[in-house]
Amino acid sequence: MRTLLIINHAAAKARRVWPTIKKQLDAAGIEYQAHETKAPSDATTQTRAALKSGIQFIVVVGGDGTLSEVAEGFFEFNNDLDVLPTAINPSATLSILPAGTGDDFARGLYRRRASLQEWIKTVISPVPARQIDVLYGRCNGYEKPFICLNASTMGIGGETAGRVASQGKFMRNFSGEFRFVFAAVGALAAWRERRVIVTVDGRTVVDGPMNLVAVANALYAGGGMMLSPAASIDDGKLDVITASGLSRANVVTELSRIHTGGHVKNPKVTITQGTIVRIDTLLLQDAMPLEADGNVRGVTPVQFQVLPGALRFVSRA
Repeated sequence: MRTLLIINHAAAKARRVWPTIKKQLDAAGIEYQAHETKAPSDATTQTRAALKSGIQFIVVVGGDGTLSEVAEGFFEFNNDLDVLPTAINPSATLSILPAGTGDDFARGLYRRRASLQEWIKTVISPVPARQIDVLYGRCNGYEKPFICLNASTMGIGGETAGRVASQGKFMRNFSGEFRFVFAAVGALAAWRERRVIVTVDGRTVVDGPMNLVAVANALYAGGGMMLSPAASIDDGKLDVITASGLSRANVVTELSRIHTGGHVKNPKVTITQGTIVRIDTLLLQDAMPLEADGNVRGVTPVQFQVLPGALRFVSRA
């Protein structure tokens, strides 16, 4: 099986572990090509080109953001965005060697942080792939399409992701969990509620002032935050999490509980499942920044639609 490894060269952790990965793959006699990303979206471009050239197995050396860019490269968008994306090669498979800030998608598969060595075994001795769901998003007034594997957050979550992305070299010495919490505190201080309308499968579930809206496909996001404890990557459903009417003190309390899913006990936090989700902000000045898999994608309004079992993913979990 022809294999391509895409390495996020901008990530210090990926650069650090790549020599170890290369040594083990070479010792095992694995034949592969390797590409180091050079700019944002380069991973998407390289993936599309590789799949069209006959590559069947793509492995990411990086974190959630790079994994998301590569997953997007498995699909092509239609000029008519109402038409769902199509897979370039439905039999191609994807995997990851986690080397990012949060590595939430990989953690969600095992429900723990598996060692890099466990993941390397997946490349050396691949197991049968599982079919996983994918999120098809359209932000910036439904005009900018993107693919999301893990989760997308708006409101304080989107603000937090932007702050994490802009953190300097000093902050990158700390763990992903600390970096996300540090950024969340700053985002919370600057946040103001605004009216948001959330529609799930044509039914309005929330219309009012909002702190946070998230759409989850997998278990973890934001450095280990369990947005929806019931989220599953192969149930054909999106989990829509909303938090409305929380004071700043309430938000701080829930941040301390969200890593275990304890926030769902708060009656101001709701979770709704569905297949098509729309998040509307009515005024231009109320548009909420939006992140997907750690990448800042744009602003609301946004629509998400689940693509059930649209991607083949290789892991031992």
